[in-house]
Amino acid sequence: MKLEKQKYGLGDIVKIPLKSAPISATLMGVLNLFQGLIPTIQLLITAQFLDTAIAIFNKKQDASSIITPLILLSLTIAYTWISYQIIKFSEVKLENKLRQNFRVFLVEKIANLKYKHIESQDSWDLISRVVKEPEIQCRNAYDQLLAMISMILRIVGILAILFAKVWWSGLFIVAISAPLFYIALKGGKASYEANRETEKFKRKVEYLGEVLNGRESVEERSLFGYSEEVNKKWHKQYETARGIEFKVNLIWFLKAKGGGVITAILSILIVFILISPVQKGLISVGLFISIVNSVFSLIQSLSWQLPQYGDQLAKNKEYLVDLTNFVKLDSKDGAVDKPSEDIKKLKTLEFKNVSFKYPGTDAYILKNISFIIEEGKHYAFVGVNGCGKTTITKLITGLYDEFEGEILLNGKSIKEYAQKDLKAMCSVVYQDFAKYFVSVRDNIALGNVNNDNQNEEIEKSIETIDLGKAIDELPKGIDTILGKIKSDGIDVSGGQWQRIAMARAIVSPAPLRILDEPTAALDPISESNMYERFEKISRGGTTIFISHRLGSTKLADEIFVIGNGDILEKGSHEELMDKDGVYAEMFESQRSWYL
Repeated sequence: MKLEKQKYGLGDIVKIPLKSAPISATLMGVLNLFQGLIPTIQLLITAQFLDTAIAIFNKKQDASSIITPLILLSLTIAYTWISYQIIKFSEVKLENKLRQNFRVFLVEKIANLKYKHIESQDSWDLISRVVKEPEIQCRNAYDQLLAMISMILRIVGILAILFAKVWWSGLFIVAISAPLFYIALKGGKASYEANRETEKFKRKVEYLGEVLNGRESVEERSLFGYSEEVNKKWHKQYETARGIEFKVNLIWFLKAKGGGVITAILSILIVFILISPVQKGLISVGLFISIVNSVFSLIQSLSWQLPQYGDQLAKNKEYLVDLTNFVKLDSKDGAVDKPSEDIKKLKTLEFKNVSFKYPGTDAYILKNISFIIEEGKHYAFVGVNGCGKTTITKLITGLYDEFEGEILLNGKSIKEYAQKDLKAMCSVVYQDFAKYFVSVRDNIALGNVNNDNQNEEIEKSIETIDLGKAIDELPKGIDTILGKIKSDGIDVSGGQWQRIAMARAIVSPAPLRILDEPTAALDPISESNMYERFEKISRGGTTIFISHRLGSTKLADEIFVIGNGDILEKGSHEELMDKDGVYAEMFESQRSWYL
């Protein structure tokens, strides 16, 4: 299933289910329409049944004459029950198809988005609203629309009988129900807009709830005893969101139910007014009883169900507005492509007067920065946190292409390379690396998805990062499932997770390997030793070490000191120490860490 960049409206409440599950959606539509007609038919059959029963009681008709209306009444009841079960079954089928098609489309869309949308809070709030149980959202929207149409058919049928018998009574009900429906639509829109406003608070509530209840935080939660303070923050965010929604819903409730009370009063008056036509013989006793029963049922529909459906319709319409904005988000060509198997060599990587600021901000993170990376050499980017070191890696790997100046890869603009080629050329381990809850073997194998048989490379990477002993102690060794999702899953220490992430980078055949402070959980000496081992297996290739700790910088052929968005100093360790500048001061301040 694929959704185009277009404006989505109420018609798409029907189109999306029909595209995903045409048979189930069509069956639901037909059965719901018939369910809207059945009450009117049932009203007339019930009236005939009652009139026949009265006639039999008064000995004006034979007892056998009641068989036909009784059979017809039983058939309508049976149809209502059977069609209801079929509709529920079709809803399940529709939801499953939407999960397979619609949800998959949304996930693929997110995977293809430009990286700027992932890091933008506004975009992520939009994404959160759209992808929150989308199959249930679409199924409910379709189901509610059909239910509303079915109810309208039911109301129209009853009103048609009232118009035919006492025309002005039907006119009264129409005059009241139209404003009620309008109020409901306005209320639904306001409610969804309130949901938009509260989304950022709800996300904080979910996060703080995970901190209070999740397994990831259980050790620190017990050790530091911060639950009470975090709970206060959770309660504040929750109450803010609840207060906004409550205020909007209360206003809508009072307006809608006020109209419902008026409808109920008028309906009761109509019942009393219908007594006169019965006395005059214009309406039979059976039809009167059936109409009275239907009118009271109509009160429920007009007072509660119709406003509720109108409210849901408005919410669904606003969801489609969000869906419209979501599909309009820019995608990046080749974002989900696998790394190319035809790996190009890295001869040179050059930044020429590159400036960059994050989308939606005015401050430049990098300003006219220039440097050259050459094949087979080892480089280090150092500087305080926030100076732009990680931003450089995001530009090298093509995550961001909205920069000024030029980035040349082998003399060719990086923008001219396909994403699959950039992926094949770079292997990165970030400080906030991913933890995959699969086996140790698969965690490492993800570093080279084009190689189905890399056991030797995996074993070598494990040996390089000194992780063999820890893996041997796991219940199933290298095939042990990591994480806490599965019952037999085993969690490992932060340092071991980092080593696994580095092993993933080692098995990658990429010519450029980048370590972006992935060893933050290790002590300075262990970090220095890790970099040394990584440097040994990377000989012949090109590496970039990024760190604010300088134990690894001696391994680099050239060091770039980043500050104020530019390169403050560059040179080898010895050259920079001789300059007695920024680097020398940083190194001297950290010297004691490595003694």
